[in-house]
Amino acid sequence: MSRLGGLLLVAVCAAAQTIPTALRQSNLDSFEQVWKTVRDKHWDPKLNGVDWQAVHDELRPKVEGAKTMAEARGAISEMLERLGQTHFGIVPSDLYGEVDEAAGGEASPGFDVRVIDGCVLVTSVEEGSPAAGRGIQPGWEIVRIGGKKMAPVLERIRGQYRSSTMLEIRETRSALNRLQGATGSTVHLDLVDGAGTPVALDVERAAPRGKLVHFGNMPQQHVWSEWRKARPDVGYVRFNEFLDPEGVAKTVEDAVKGCAGCRGFVIDLRGNPGGLGALAMGVAGWFVDRSGLQLGTMHMRDSNLNFVIFPRPQPFRGPLAVLVDGCSASTSEILAGGLKDVGRARVFGTRTAGAALPSVFEKLPNGDGFQYAIANYISQGGKPLEGIGVIPDDEARLTREGLLGGRDEVLDAAAAWIQKQK
Repeated sequence: MSRLGGLLLVAVCAAAQTIPTALRQSNLDSFEQVWKTVRDKHWDPKLNGVDWQAVHDELRPKVEGAKTMAEARGAISEMLERLGQTHFGIVPSDLYGEVDEAAGGEASPGFDVRVIDGCVLVTSVEEGSPAAGRGIQPGWEIVRIGGKKMAPVLERIRGQYRSSTMLEIRETRSALNRLQGATGSTVHLDLVDGAGTPVALDVERAAPRGKLVHFGNMPQQHVWSEWRKARPDVGYVRFNEFLDPEGVAKTVEDAVKGCAGCRGFVIDLRGNPGGLGALAMGVAGWFVDRSGLQLGTMHMRDSNLNFVIFPRPQPFRGPLAVLVDGCSASTSEILAGGLKDVGRARVFGTRTAGAALPSVFEKLPNGDGFQYAIANYISQGGKPLEGIGVIPDDEARLTREGLLGGRDEVLDAAAAWIQKQK
């Protein structure tokens, strides 16, 4: 069992296959596991008025009588749909492998990607990375990873998540996972450069940047944080995850103190999938100068957590912009949405992943995956973010033309807004 900071997973119908006798019982066991988990762990013991026992008694016969995996999975999914809530869903084992396929490690070539206009594009390249050494540039398209053509993979994901706020994060994760592998191993890439010329490269995978952090029951992960001046008078801070309290706190503090005389400030949360919710309060405290404000409330089964902002003695009071995209999730959404709700920040980019709830992912006896939320989040503005996301005040997108020209249109839009403020 592993925690995934806020990923919406919904059921799909796999190819219709007749269920072997051995699998029939595992489907029933899976049905019972899902039903009991919701009964015992949902944040609302009353399940918003749903008669959960009646739902069980109605749908179990459908699983018993299912002649295909699609029918059995459909019945389990229908049970979860009765809740009328996101973050509860079934992922077939074959699709989960398609989306989350990885080469068995966390090392990577050293570049980030996004799916833009249906293509996997390099959006940034780490200085000194193997990718930089091979001349890979932002804006290059990745056509194949390890011989696997990405277009059919993306099409399948779009077919499932087309109407979901989770589309971008699932597409991006599918590409990034395929790029990962063991340190020192290589991945074969078929790319198209800025001139439209096909390029085939074998690129070594190197250990991720940052330091290894272990927090609670979560697996060790490489985390990093950084700050600089994006413009001579605009401060800029970003970090890849909210998992390093000490590191994030020091970076933001250094950034605010180093930019005390700056005209404005940018917090870049693009690609940040979230992490520890409490860190959102700590970051917000460096940009708020009055007490009594909150980022929102997390409602759990036995208690509530109010995301109260505690102002720092000398916070940054100038114009504040927050950058987000479809890969900003969980704690990133709480911070961006909360600062927007209290009128402290203007948000730039594209709608976030709409995955603000802490959730758990389990593997079921029949091999499928089951995700369920363990809390509900309501923003300070009184609205849920789940399945909706944070809507930017100013929509701005990366383009291939901009990336090839060395531009970041989202950061440019935020900087331009800051310059117009008094």
